[in-house]
Amino acid sequence: MTTTEPADRTRNVIRMQLLNKQTFVWLPMLILGSSFAISMMIYAVIVFSVDDMDEPIYGGGSQAPLWYFLVVGVQALSFTFPFSQALSITRREYFLGTYATAALTSATLAVTFLIGGLIERATDGWGIDGYFFYLPWIWDQGPFVALLLYFTIAMLAFAVGFWGATLYKRFGTLWVIVAGLVIVVVIVLACLSISMAGGWPAIGRWIVDLRPLSLVGIVFALDLLFAGTSYLTLRRAIP
Repeated sequence: MTTTEPADRTRNVIRMQLLNKQTFVWLPMLILGSSFAISMMIYAVIVFSVDDMDEPIYGGGSQAPLWYFLVVGVQALSFTFPFSQALSITRREYFLGTYATAALTSATLAVTFLIGGLIERATDGWGIDGYFFYLPWIWDQGPFVALLLYFTIAMLAFAVGFWGATLYKRFGTLWVIVAGLVIVVVIVLACLSISMAGGWPAIGRWIVDLRPLSLVGIVFALDLLFAGTSYLTLRRAIP
């Protein structure tokens, strides 16, 4: 056995995941393209229906392909994990290969958003002052920070979906529901505690003062949290 074999098997996991191009390639592209086309049609209707339209138009349609990565995270595990175990791929190699695939597709999506945003800035929103990729706050600290934010958000969506799938594989449906309820209860109790302490104004000021790069750090920390707990759960998951 050579020292390169684990790396080779990890690359094989990447290739195995990308065999399912519908999940990682075609559906994200379809969702992105459809959301963009619908947004542009809505922008055009607004522009040609409102006289003296002098405000830029921003929409939320660009979120659709980012949050689809929740589904990617679920399907990445559900579709290929049993098959990988039949091929004697270790769980560590499977985890690393799957996350590497997610990173590649998230980076591709982030670059697409970056290019789209640069085009929108250069063309004044496709000539109608309508923006799909470019949102001023996200780009406030420059294109590179915007790229990082798009990437980390896509990875967070994937990480949450993958985490949920590992819980299902390890504990079954009941504990997935229990985990979801626990998260909801924790959020509600946190909100209640903040309300009782009169802390909402301070939190509001913190949100207003939050910079894109700071949000990148927060989202990246959540990425690591979900990735770490997913790996620990995957080690004992049932194929």
